[in-house]
Amino acid sequence: MSEIYTLPLAGKDGSSTTLEGYKGKVLLIVNTASKCGFTPQFEGLEKLYQKYKDQGLVVLGFPCNQFKQQDPGTQEEIESFCQVNYGVSFPIFQKIDVNGDNMAPLYKYLKKEAPGLLGSQKIKWNFTKFLVSADGSHIERFATATKPEKLEGAIEKLLPDSVSS
Repeated sequence: MSEIYTLPLAGKDGSSTTLEGYKGKVLLIVNTASKCGFTPQFEGLEKLYQKYKDQGLVVLGFPCNQFKQQDPGTQEEIESFCQVNYGVSFPIFQKIDVNGDNMAPLYKYLKKEAPGLLGSQKIKWNFTKFLVSADGSHIERFATATKPEKLEGAIEKLLPDSVSS
């Protein structure tokens, strides 16, 4: 299995954790923000999660305040905003940096494994999406502007028991 499952993370309560508990699941990892023009994508991400979670998809949100400080709230404020406004039930982790000196090891790994346009390893904005196969061997990157519903085909290819609807 991939090293993605052993990288250190801060859980929503700030405790040290990893993605170990998600082995065998298809992961959709997204750097999120609650005050961004793309914030309505929470609705589409939740719809994907609800549609495919029983088939093995987990959406993981990683709040990030690096882009024009569009996620300045506390963990509780961020989670409450996501739940109240978009019905988010998928896991939301601690706020992280996706670029720079304090970049989370997870994002360093994701950007190396699935660089952006012209090989760029920089995250350019909120709601960049990484789709990770159930064994962690395949990682695909999707731009901020890619709406969650446009990922259905890519997700279905990775789900072992998927039935298109």
